Amino acid sequence: MMKTSGYRVSPTEVEEVLYATKLVGECVAFGVDHDTLGQVIQVIATAPDSSDALDVPALLAQCKLHMPAYMVPHGVTPARGPLPRNPNGKLDRKLLSTQWLERQA
Repeated sequence: MMKTSGYRVSPTEVEEVLYATKLVGECVAFGVDHDTLGQVIQVIATAPDSSDALDVPALLAQCKLHMPAYMVPHGVTPARGPLPRNPNGKLDRKLLSTQWLERQA
């Protein structure tokens, strides 16, 4: 769970909307600490087709149409797929968020 602007948001909720846009191949949403909002939502996503580039402005525009403002990602980081998976075969949210935070330091 992420807590942003006083709302509890499930990463899965955000990811479902992103997948529904058909503008991402794979995606992971996670919370990043923020001074005033508690957390902001960050997304790492791949393009739907590995030969294409992720259209971040179009993706964020779709998010603004289909999500309440507090759920719209603060940032989207494009990645080349496939995204790493944990031993259970699920996308490794913890690894991706840790790597993202390390790159921001």
